[in-house]
Amino acid sequence: MATINLGVIGLGRIGRINSRYLLGRAEGARLAAVSTRRPKAAAELLGQTSSVKIYTNYHDLLADPAIDGVLVVTHTHTHHDIVIAAAEAGKAVFCEKPIALTLAETDSMLAAVEKAGVLFQVGFMRRFDKGFAAAKQKIEAGDIGTPIVAQSISRDPNCPEPDWAAPANSGGMILDLAIHDFDMFRWLMGDEVQRVYAEGGNLTCPALIQVDDIDTAIINMRFANGGLGYVEAGRNCRYGYDIRCEIRGTEGTLKIGYLQDTPVLTLTPQGVTHDTVAWFEERFTPAYHAQLDHFIDCVQQEKEPLVGASDARMALHISLAATQSQTQGRPIHVAETQDV
Repeated sequence: MATINLGVIGLGRIGRINSRYLLGRAEGARLAAVSTRRPKAAAELLGQTSSVKIYTNYHDLLADPAIDGVLVVTHTHTHHDIVIAAAEAGKAVFCEKPIALTLAETDSMLAAVEKAGVLFQVGFMRRFDKGFAAAKQKIEAGDIGTPIVAQSISRDPNCPEPDWAAPANSGGMILDLAIHDFDMFRWLMGDEVQRVYAEGGNLTCPALIQVDDIDTAIINMRFANGGLGYVEAGRNCRYGYDIRCEIRGTEGTLKIGYLQDTPVLTLTPQGVTHDTVAWFEERFTPAYHAQLDHFIDCVQQEKEPLVGASDARMALHISLAATQSQTQGRPIHVAETQDV
């Protein structure tokens, strides 16, 4: 099977995770080029003897005929233009979540992808995490009966930089962070979210007030078939990276995720303690690798990815409805939601 050449557009945290993995991958795909506004940082990552091309303009990378597919891992507000340009260049596209800030941008992006006939995968890495994937298998096998209640916790350990978190760049905390929970709920419950009601506030990150963003939110929801859901999302829990989910069914319950990183407990007269997962790289790097393997396999086999255009749009739609609910202080039906 021919090796495919991939380009990475953006060398932030996730871009570096993907680039390092591709550099060490033995077969099937190779990192052929990167695009970044920081060429010195790229050279440090790649090494001085690397054959990987470094572009400072993503249009130049897309014009490279050797590139088969691209990973768009830049900030959310830049995805629209890059994805459309990549599709028009005939490249297979992997795009980090959220794929855009509005439904209008999303629809124009997906129209360009469909018109070009290129493969498109969205970066919901939790679907490729061993725990979440095993839970999906158990649900499909009927181990807990029919799913009826979904609960999720997504807590970051520290406040983000205000410029990064600004809704004009990230879409705001609900869209940027809780979108993972919304995608998981759709996937694990096998149902669509019908209505959301969100409460939020700025309780732990005062610097975010200046960019008009919140740091904590509670989102309740009802599914089309009557199931219920609950998400707690927060930017600054201080003690670690806390990602957990629970799916209750008619015949049992699944608990997914973990907080303790190393399987060691310290028992002293002062109490029993353990460490915690520090950040998303420690928790989800294997899932990032697995979703990239899936993208590569889909490109080589010309098959549809596990998580694609419709999943990207629906998760964004729920996120926008929840954001609108939080700002307006009332329940919102997802189907009636417009861009906020």
